[in-house]
Amino acid sequence: MPTFSVPGAELDVELSDEGGHPVVQLHGLTSSRHRDRLMDLDLGRGLSGTRLLRYDARGHGRSTGRAVPEDYRWEVLADDLLRLLDHWFPGEQVHGVGPSMGTGTLLHAAVRDPGRFSGLTLMVPATAWETRAAKAESYRQNARAIEEQGLDAFLRSDLSQPRPPATVGTPETVPDVAEHLLPSLFRGAALSDLPDPDEVAKIDVPTTVLAWIDDPGHPVSTAEALLDLLPDSTLEVARTPDDLARWPSILCADVARHG
Repeated sequence: MPTFSVPGAELDVELSDEGGHPVVQLHGLTSSRHRDRLMDLDLGRGLSGTRLLRYDARGHGRSTGRAVPEDYRWEVLADDLLRLLDHWFPGEQVHGVGPSMGTGTLLHAAVRDPGRFSGLTLMVPATAWETRAAKAESYRQNARAIEEQGLDAFLRSDLSQPRPPATVGTPETVPDVAEHLLPSLFRGAALSDLPDPDEVAKIDVPTTVLAWIDDPGHPVSTAEALLDLLPDSTLEVARTPDDLARWPSILCADVARHG
């Protein structure tokens, strides 16, 4: 796989080039292209006739990174994304898709460069604004727990948490991140939030927001807030695995419509 240099990291990149509209697919915190596939969050598997760019964010999967929390703020990840798009799809409008941290990255990039995106498919947006402070503290606690007790103890606690009903049947997975980087990733997430609501309201591109129920880290309230803010948006909420299984076809429809 090719790599792409950004300040402080080498990003592992994969392009599936079948011609057609450019699409960029991101992943969530502690995940990767590989892990998202296992979790049924690789919506791009249903696409054909596109130029699909997937990559592992800095510090995740096969990409490198530094043990510097500020490197993993969503604003920095948005810088990485825009650099990738300038290199792979110069001067083109791109459809963006990604869950959680990927959604945060896409929104920061869209605020920074509003003409870059033809459409967005935002998946399981994380805590934001008034719900972010408590989650940020839990991320800092995660970082301290890994440093003080080790990764295995953290994973035992993490894997014991209840899972959203829509994900029942998908395999248990662990972070696709080197142990020495995990505390920095969590602290970078604690430093992050979605853009200011007034800025989000200026993102005037067709957007689908995909959420699922019963996940405190990705509450439906954030998805509903984005629906209210984004001028051209729709919301789909998954309650069962069958609902989740529809998401790749929703992305296909979004790309066909917005491309």
